[in-house]
Amino acid sequence: MAVHWVATQWGSPEQWDLLEHEPPLPGAGEVTVRVHAAGVNPADAKHVAAPRAGMQLPVPIGYEISGVVTAVGPGTKIGSGAVAVGDEVLAFRVRGGYADEVTIPAEKAFHKPARLTHPEAANLLLAGTTAAQMLAVTQAAEGETILLHGASGAVGVSVLQQAALRGIRVIGTASATRADEVRRFGGVPVLYGDGLAQRVRDIAGGPVAAALDAVGTDEAVDVSLDLVHDRSRIVTIAAAARAQAEGFSWIVGSQPESTRFRDEVRAELIGLAARGDLVVPMAGTYPLADAREALRVVAAGHPGGKIALIP
Repeated sequence: MAVHWVATQWGSPEQWDLLEHEPPLPGAGEVTVRVHAAGVNPADAKHVAAPRAGMQLPVPIGYEISGVVTAVGPGTKIGSGAVAVGDEVLAFRVRGGYADEVTIPAEKAFHKPARLTHPEAANLLLAGTTAAQMLAVTQAAEGETILLHGASGAVGVSVLQQAALRGIRVIGTASATRADEVRRFGGVPVLYGDGLAQRVRDIAGGPVAAALDAVGTDEAVDVSLDLVHDRSRIVTIAAAARAQAEGFSWIVGSQPESTRFRDEVRAELIGLAARGDLVVPMAGTYPLADAREALRVVAAGHPGGKIALIP
């Protein structure tokens, strides 16, 4: 009998239950995956913290996995093509990834690049597709200088790598202890705090074309508005109220346009990872049974990389 984490009531991870379950046999367009790693993201807890439109309890937890196919529905292909039992895959935007086995829509699964470990693969796409959409929304282009708030976080690190591949210069906010991480991935670090706008001006030596906010603080928003006058080139993933009030972009995966974009960009990002052009820094792993503790570490901020659950 398999097990999975389930929210049986709205609230914090402390209220979740680790329950036995029997994954259904896959039908047409489905595969069953033995999970080797599940990605841990703030959204895993946020999305069941309170009632949400279109979501009903109980809610199986977890959006990203990597593992091995154990069963294939009739006539089924995955997102990257033909599939067979025993193939290693990663999958994104699944439901119930905090499990040791799960049956999922096949189009959400892709063959795992051999160079990625299962914990890395299970953390590639949520951060990666978010970063790609932030760059797309702001129309960041080769030769431009942009500002990135939260450059050493999971989304920030993916932005840095994707921007570097496009010839985009990124000035990224970080603490002094995380500045080397920003440099490692091609960014120019800048300390956040009082005087941030002027420090960015001094480093930029010219116009700041766009601002990407992955932290949601008032400082991040205020400095973005100060430096980038075209509000269509400012985007946040964490300051929805400010975006609505100030007239710049806020994106979240549940928006229809975000869903379409992130689905379309999956194969491209997996290809970058397969070539070694997009890496996933890891902070560590936790046993599946310790999901609550893993989420506490993520919620506390600055874990130093991604975290995966290992069944």
